[in-house]
Amino acid sequence: MSRVAKNPVALPAGVEVKIAGGEISVKGPLGQLSRALHPSVSVAQEDGAVVCKAIDGSKASRSMSGTMRALVNNMVTGVSKGFERKLNLVGVGYRAQAQGKKLNLSLGFSHPVEHELPEGVTAETPSQTEILIKGVDKQLVGQVAAEVRGYRPPEPYKGKGVRYSDERVVLRETKKK
Repeated sequence: MSRVAKNPVALPAGVEVKIAGGEISVKGPLGQLSRALHPSVSVAQEDGAVVCKAIDGSKASRSMSGTMRALVNNMVTGVSKGFERKLNLVGVGYRAQAQGKKLNLSLGFSHPVEHELPEGVTAETPSQTEILIKGVDKQLVGQVAAEVRGYRPPEPYKGKGVRYSDERVVLRETKKK
């Protein structure tokens, strides 16, 4: 059996969970998230915690119970604390500026890059070379961070580009004559 699914998801104060019609919705101080439940997993609320169990003993059902538990845990964490991803811009003239629902990037191209932020995600720029992407949905925050990084991923010779703050870029040695 999945060892992840054995642990119940504890609900912090101020977080409400509703399970109805094959869907789970979690509401907290930072927002609301909802997700469809997998048909082979039963999700129930017991004693201030959410418990995920496999309906039958099949391998697919057991593995999906662990996946659903992780997804519900991410939803609870998102509406209570939120998620954030930090990006650094490395390179001469590389700049970022957040303006409302847009992120303006200057990444060494002949034109400025304008990234439209989806609903539920905000971006802050504490300095010109740092971007903080925040949101309630972990998947959406990671996706936006990956899209911004995708405009100019770090190159292996000088390390220039957009990188995650915890990313380590291994530099290659240049060709010798």
